[in-house]
Amino acid sequence: MASINPYLIFNGNCEEAFLFYQSVFGGEFPYMGKFKDMPPSDDENCPPPSTEDANRIMHVSLPIGNGSILMGSDSNSQSGDVIIGANVSISINTESRAEADKLFKGLSAEGNAFMPMNNTFWGAYFGMFVDKFGIHWMVNFDEAPQK
Repeated sequence: MASINPYLIFNGNCEEAFLFYQSVFGGEFPYMGKFKDMPPSDDENCPPPSTEDANRIMHVSLPIGNGSILMGSDSNSQSGDVIIGANVSISINTESRAEADKLFKGLSAEGNAFMPMNNTFWGAYFGMFVDKFGIHWMVNFDEAPQK
């Protein structure tokens, strides 16, 4: 069964916000990566991060309580600034590719699937969309490590 977690997007102060959340909730960050940490891409639509974006947070996660994870990132020059209040997505973590495809297809119907499901450099099968009601979603399936 899928699990759902909040995903917050900031305009350059994600690290500050998550250090604050950590001071309140406690815990450790399993991952905090910056845009400069991304491997180079052959895709001309995915240029290297600008100097301004390099130290912004690409992704951070903070486990909270019994299985919840607060996740976040900064916007970048490609995506533009987010409007505070419209900077929250619901992240769905699935147990299989099939479940990811089913949920993505169903929830994105009549919406805007701006990032179709695809393999990522971080080893996940991932996509993003805005549903027909204006809600932002992320669908993620973590692939098993390759042997």
